[in-house]
Amino acid sequence: MTKAQVIALIKENQDARGIEHWKKKSAKCGLKSYGVGLTKLRKLAKQIGKDHKLAKTLWDSDIFEAKVLGLLIDDPKQLTREQVEEQVENGNIPMFTHIFSSCDATLAKAPIAFEIACDWMDSKDPIRQQCAYGLIYEFSKMKTKKAPEEQFFLDCIARIEKTIHDQAMWVRESMKGALFGIGKRTKVLNKAAIKAVKAIGPVDVDYGDDSGCEPFDVLKHLTSDYVKKKFA
Repeated sequence: MTKAQVIALIKENQDARGIEHWKKKSAKCGLKSYGVGLTKLRKLAKQIGKDHKLAKTLWDSDIFEAKVLGLLIDDPKQLTREQVEEQVENGNIPMFTHIFSSCDATLAKAPIAFEIACDWMDSKDPIRQQCAYGLIYEFSKMKTKKAPEEQFFLDCIARIEKTIHDQAMWVRESMKGALFGIGKRTKVLNKAAIKAVKAIGPVDVDYGDDSGCEPFDVLKHLTSDYVKKKFA
């Protein structure tokens, strides 16, 4: 497909309710939106298929959904460090962080993903840090030989426990997500994550008065009957 065809597809699937929400919440970011939700965009991405060249042209668009599709259809094997760093630096990434690094992200499947995550954990840039822990969450779900060793996840737990209260708010939120994913991976990691969560205590994250979001209770999920049964 061409860029023009993809944009036409986006317009065909526009959603009036989503457009109104965009106007209230995100219109000042400088991007246009047709209100298409992520679930629908995932379906469109499968329809389009992996296409590295097209992904890069969509990322350069001023349409929010086109940028998202650019992230979803990119070929992880063709991602370069230069491209990824440029996207973080110049791509309105605060709006795309979750999709960029988590959400079954293309980046997490790239051969360079582990190196990037390790480097970005040490970054002073909160966006890169947030993305690093989003990638770690994705790594925690991997069941292939490409997944990091258990010691890597244990080191991440220790690092999060030690530093979480010193981080920017959305980095803290991303760290919580990483703990959640790691704690569901193995019995050893579950025990270590639960211990860390208890030691960390409450983590302050402000979702906004009208967001309707409740703080994510990591401990509740890691001690749920489902997880207990999984590791019994």
